[in-house]
Amino acid sequence: MLRQWVQRFSLQSRAHADHYLFRTVCPKFSTSSIPFRRKDITGESTEDSLISEGESIEKNFTHETPKELLDNAAQYDNTVDTPDDMWTKGPYPHQSKYSQSQAKHSKRPDIDPRETSIILFPGQGTQYVGMAKDLLQYPSVEEMFQAASTILGYDLLKMCLHGPLESLTKTVHQQPAIFVTSLAAVEKMREERPSSLENCVGVAGFSLGEITALTFAGVFSFEDAIQLVKVRAEAMQLASELVPSGMMTVMYGPDSRLGFACSVAKEFCQHKELPLVDCRIANYLYPHCKVIAGNDEALSFIESNKSDFRLRRLKRLPVSGAFHTDLMRPAVAPLQEILKKIKVEKPLVPVHSNIDGKIYKNAAEVKKKLPKQVCSPVKWEQTMHIIYERSQGVPFPKTYECGPGNSLKNILKMINAKACDSCTSIGS
Repeated sequence: MLRQWVQRFSLQSRAHADHYLFRTVCPKFSTSSIPFRRKDITGESTEDSLISEGESIEKNFTHETPKELLDNAAQYDNTVDTPDDMWTKGPYPHQSKYSQSQAKHSKRPDIDPRETSIILFPGQGTQYVGMAKDLLQYPSVEEMFQAASTILGYDLLKMCLHGPLESLTKTVHQQPAIFVTSLAAVEKMREERPSSLENCVGVAGFSLGEITALTFAGVFSFEDAIQLVKVRAEAMQLASELVPSGMMTVMYGPDSRLGFACSVAKEFCQHKELPLVDCRIANYLYPHCKVIAGNDEALSFIESNKSDFRLRRLKRLPVSGAFHTDLMRPAVAPLQEILKKIKVEKPLVPVHSNIDGKIYKNAAEVKKKLPKQVCSPVKWEQTMHIIYERSQGVPFPKTYECGPGNSLKNILKMINAKACDSCTSIGS
């Protein structure tokens, strides 16, 4: 039966794809044509498109340079112009409203980039028993854990140092643990690399790490941030308990049909009349690697039909819910309420949003975007392009990953190896 679902939607997808591509991407191409091989806007392989016989491919495109084409493609418009789009979009939407460089979304002081720094903060999944142990020697770290424990109502430091892992891995515990440990790593930098903190020109955080980044930038006080993280973790935990769901890392190739797989899996769940249904790309990590999230039934469907969708490798993540999907919408309202109660300041350091990679302009934007983040894809790959885009020969800033593990450094290596050469993990 599963194979019948794939075959039925495969036929529909091809018809919709041809109609969509000719109407929005290749309007200059005539229908009296011969095929040539190319890739669609998502970077995934699609059916052959068409050009007039005897004409070269180049003749059908504008005279923009490759750099201009990339800049025009790398905007962040989440809307689609047609209901015929049956697959999840790739990192860079098919149409851009403005012609501008990605670098314009990041701060670039007129000094040697090697004298500046970028700080990155990790999210869930980086926790381990014993984290923060080596950070207790630095000033204020123990006091930070004590203050957090008072607000949370349990001994956070004890859980970080001794576990058990089962408790530490729970969303309600690991989010505060990673948050405080990441800021403790900043205290290590303050002692050992003070100039790197003073010369910081931008910060970004992965999912939970975005709150850490905003706290570092002075948007929240430490105590208010702990309350925010507590509410976020509890709300996401409750949302994840409403429906069995999860997340899965997907490695894929140019011939894979990942977006199509998510669409078919979602339809499969809707056919089973599940009360809440979603399946989509939740994290854009690096080329040919994304994290999808959705109902357990949807993920199982994709696992069972892996070869039909030409997916390379699948790995379930040890998380309790489908974070950054519509299944997390119940968590939005509690976040909106807590943000009304705590003080929110304008960032003192540029902070890049997970939703679109752009820098938060003011406190109002933080209040608007941050609640939406829990049910929106984390556009990390796009954010890294915004931060690290450079002309050839221009050096990169120093980068520091503050928090447990070195997952963000490993991802950066897959996106921009040269930028990663200047990256250091300030671990725990």
